[in-house]
Amino acid sequence: MPVQHAYDKIVAEVSSWEGIKAAPHRFGGMEFKLGRREIGHVHGNYQVDIPFPKSYRDSLVAAGTAEPHHILLESGWITFRFVKPEDIGNAIELFRMSYDISRSKIEASKPL
Repeated sequence: MPVQHAYDKIVAEVSSWEGIKAAPHRFGGMEFKLGRREIGHVHGNYQVDIPFPKSYRDSLVAAGTAEPHHILLESGWITFRFVKPEDIGNAIELFRMSYDISRSKIEASKPL
């Protein structure tokens, strides 16, 4: 179910984070990358798809926070569909989790 202005609000917020580059996604919508890592993408005013380590994804799905990715069912990706305006904030929180995980992985891979 589309939530009015979800796309614009998510793009504005996630694009403002340090190091994030936004670009059109190959399957429509807008993707967000931190370096070479995609932290997720938004499809219009109706859903986001976000990658997580499989254990995080499994926890989010078990808690009912998200559902398995609508195509890549066994991957670490989740799909979060908008139902009400409050879901915009929930989607941004999921992007923030993905962003923080990606930042920590990038930091851990830097030479000492």
